[in-house]
Amino acid sequence: MFESLNERLEGAFKNLTGDGKITEINIAQSIKEIRRALVSADVNYKIAKEFTDKVKNKALGEKNVLSAVKPGDLMVKIVLDEMIDLMGGQSAGINVKGSPGVVLISGLQGSGKTTFTAKLAKYLKEKKKLKPLLVACDVYRPAAINQLSVLAEQIGVGIYKEQENKNPVTIAENAIVHATQNGFNVVIVDTAGRLAVDEEMMNEIEAVKKAIDPTETLFVVDSMTGQDAVNTAETFNERINFDGVVLTKLDGDTRGGAALSVKYTVGKPIKFISTGETLETLDVFHPDRMAQRILGMGDIVSFVEKAQEQFDEKESKRLEKKIRKNKFDFNDFLGQLNQIRKMGDLKSLMGMIPGMGKMTKNLDIDESAFSKVEAIIFSMTPKERSNPELLNMSRKKRIAKGCGQKIHEINMFIKQFDQMKKMMHMMSKGKGMDQLMQQMPNLKR
Repeated sequence: MFESLNERLEGAFKNLTGDGKITEINIAQSIKEIRRALVSADVNYKIAKEFTDKVKNKALGEKNVLSAVKPGDLMVKIVLDEMIDLMGGQSAGINVKGSPGVVLISGLQGSGKTTFTAKLAKYLKEKKKLKPLLVACDVYRPAAINQLSVLAEQIGVGIYKEQENKNPVTIAENAIVHATQNGFNVVIVDTAGRLAVDEEMMNEIEAVKKAIDPTETLFVVDSMTGQDAVNTAETFNERINFDGVVLTKLDGDTRGGAALSVKYTVGKPIKFISTGETLETLDVFHPDRMAQRILGMGDIVSFVEKAQEQFDEKESKRLEKKIRKNKFDFNDFLGQLNQIRKMGDLKSLMGMIPGMGKMTKNLDIDESAFSKVEAIIFSMTPKERSNPELLNMSRKKRIAKGCGQKIHEINMFIKQFDQMKKMMHMMSKGKGMDQLMQQMPNLKR
């Protein structure tokens, strides 16, 4: 995420490395590179210039004040503060208060709008303890209705759709009546998208909004489209005056222009960001955390929050007892694997850890390895999963055949599992890291 922008900004800060203090000359050099970095990231030149002018003025104001602070560190702090301000300053909540609360989803086709609709429902159900109803108002694309139906079933929420009715206004109105009568306290309306902004599309979304008077209107935009995304947001905002923006596909080849520019351009906050296809990959947008990630500082707060969401105290105590007794089995391992997967894309998660983003930049993290491990475990009998010591050669051959892998791959996985199990057991017994290191050769045999 924003790797190119991060590298260019680091290059700009290097202009100050080794200098004893900030001067007008080294400030000018850095500002020029920062502006180039922003424009390269598809930030509008006017915004980039205004941003760097603010940074320059702040830096010049500080040049004689903080003589003990390294110039490069000072410039990073100034850029961080200005970047946070550019993206909105603080996170903005979503308004779902009402009887029921109504959220209207808008955006172009292909922006991830329908998937986001389901992600939001999952978020409101699990984090806000609400009972959401999804509404299928994309009457032009049958696949959108089917997709929303499948997603609603996956997350266990209600869906309202009308097969014969092709009027999105009446569908939305009927859905709200249905929600009121059936105990749903928030209605999320997925509207039709187009390949481009057109008058028919804008008239329709305006009519839907006027009819249902939503408590919250969100505009979903593909962050990979950069400045085009900002321009589209501006057009939509002029017509429907939305409340906030959702940036999708932030795990893709994102240059950063949309995240940095949209608040400045339309005056509306980014409320959510989405970083993948799985329904767990939705996060509240925090300008300070995003600015830290752009500058290569990681986002340890979000990482810890994601980990805490998957943390189960009872399960943790149960596992601790099993590890102490050296009874950790394949069922336990599978459970831990699923918790990690629920946290989101592995590369994005590692990028949240300070210093890890740069280390994993060119690293190809093969998440299909998870699927291979699951296939191996699912090819075992329940008895074998609970008793790893039962796995003799004949059983391994059957497992290899069942999961379509080579016998040496089965052996390698089991060996790695045994090593991990032994290490966890030693740690539970209070052995220090020095003792573990001494015994590592024995573990590897």
